[in-house]
Amino acid sequence: MTTAHTPAAGPTARAAKAAATRERGATVWLTGLPSAGKTTLARAVAQRLRATGRRVEVLDGDETRRFLSQELGFTRQDRHTNVTRIGFLAQTLASHGVLVLAPVIAPYAASRAAVRERHAARGVEYLEVHVATPVEVCCVRDVKGLYARQAAGELTGLTGVDDPYEEPETPELRIRTQSRSVADTAAELHTFLTERGLA
Repeated sequence: MTTAHTPAAGPTARAAKAAATRERGATVWLTGLPSAGKTTLARAVAQRLRATGRRVEVLDGDETRRFLSQELGFTRQDRHTNVTRIGFLAQTLASHGVLVLAPVIAPYAASRAAVRERHAARGVEYLEVHVATPVEVCCVRDVKGLYARQAAGELTGLTGVDDPYEEPETPELRIRTQSRSVADTAAELHTFLTERGLA
């Protein structure tokens, strides 16, 4: 009498699992203050993912505003409109199997909730990552010179300084970047995505 057994997962099974992962879309929204390191982190992780054949798009907040929302200003309503437009684009791409990394400030909780609800209504996975960098550190980094301009009185409505940033209370992941390298934080996000079956 022979005993049936289930064979261990071999190369074919592993290849099938990897292929399924590459076809699974989702939106990973990286929110945080200006100069928190959102785009740098997103691009570093995207490079890792593309090296494994993953379909990835980075929807940088500044770039998408330039091309999708040129007519908008920086009132609360205009910021909300900009965020929901990016959310629509992210959800559409994700629904077609793309892993979308969206490094977008999205300062208001209601705007981020609207994007999450749109994804949920359409059965598309949405993960919120808070790139938690203190404003004091962001001021020193000041990649685009925004904090210097605000301090000089040349700019008003800067998120986290004279316009509110509503920090996520329960993001799926909170990454603290202070005193850490890009490689270290990218490894943390990549591990998180791997655990979620997205990398």
